[in-house]
Amino acid sequence: MNRLKLAINEIKLDLIEFAQDLVKIKSYSGDEKKIIECIKKKMMELDYDEVVIDSMGNIFGRIGSGQGIIMFDSHVDTVEANNFSEWTHPPFDGVIEDGRLHGRGSVDMKSSAAASVYAGAIAKKLGFHHDKTIYVSCTVLEEDCDGENLKHLFGEFDFKPDYMIICEPSGNKLVTGHKGKAQVAIKTHGISAHGSAPEKGVNAIYEMAEIIQRVEKNSNSLMNNKDQHGTLVTSRISSSSESLNAVPFECEIYLDRRMVMGETEETIKKEMDAIIADKNASWEIGILNRKSWTGMDLRYHPFHLPWEIDLDHELTRICFKAFNTAFGSDPELDYWDFSTNAVTTTAMGIPTIGFGPGEYKLAHMVNENCKLNQIVDACEFYLTMMKTV
Repeated sequence: MNRLKLAINEIKLDLIEFAQDLVKIKSYSGDEKKIIECIKKKMMELDYDEVVIDSMGNIFGRIGSGQGIIMFDSHVDTVEANNFSEWTHPPFDGVIEDGRLHGRGSVDMKSSAAASVYAGAIAKKLGFHHDKTIYVSCTVLEEDCDGENLKHLFGEFDFKPDYMIICEPSGNKLVTGHKGKAQVAIKTHGISAHGSAPEKGVNAIYEMAEIIQRVEKNSNSLMNNKDQHGTLVTSRISSSSESLNAVPFECEIYLDRRMVMGETEETIKKEMDAIIADKNASWEIGILNRKSWTGMDLRYHPFHLPWEIDLDHELTRICFKAFNTAFGSDPELDYWDFSTNAVTTTAMGIPTIGFGPGEYKLAHMVNENCKLNQIVDACEFYLTMMKTV
């Protein structure tokens, strides 16, 4: 372990500089080419055995070629940064101040990407890779289409890790699961008529009004559950009419429903059927269509069940051992209330756990920032995992 800690200390400044460089690159979902090329250059400089960009635009580096496979994944796309005047530091300047890296993506999740990339390089230098294969992936389009990136990567290169570490921000706590999600589109159907004769039509917006009240009531009911509970949010509303002088013939709302363990597809079906009962309305999972930076078209079906790994699982025990070896104590545990790329690995039966630097409540926010010491500690944990597994 002295060799390991010395190696971490030697690259500490380079690691922080790399995280800083990544934050300086604007990489909104679907526009990640520049950051993927930056990561490719860094992986090659760090002597990865293989560096590959797939047809969707994801990148992964390989260290070793042993039978057992462990993989560390970070997405490198971000949500947009708006209202620049509200930021203490410009969101793409990568300012370091008071022991924190500031900027869009510093938490979600470029610090994790930097930590995992450097961990793989040190693992090779210290010879931790001789009996295993280590993959470090940096994936795209996660913000809109979580899991589609890994699904594509595994399919294109026909491999399946034995263990997956999702490096989403957790404040360096060990995350044993996360909520599922269903993104639902509800449409009401009316009859068009001229605005001067509304009695001849049926206004789809008015038809939607009571449905929205039912959604709010259901949301409040979920929130009032004192146990771990799901959530329901109306995130978008739109309508269609022949003109601004016409009665709308269609209205649509988009719902974000987060699910807890025990909730299933049948749970969502019953809930949505009740919400639109007795209304001229229909609902469906709200399919999203996106295009990757390579030009690939994606069709995303946003329905994923919640998951949780058992505390007695072999991967959990390995994580506890690695954390204790690195830091002399057991890790704190957490459970994400958001969705991640783990939706693919858990659906494939791949044992998965989460761990990453940064307070996840700061993700997507103005003045997003990450503690530098958490970035370094995350790198040490990833490296110790690579040695321990």
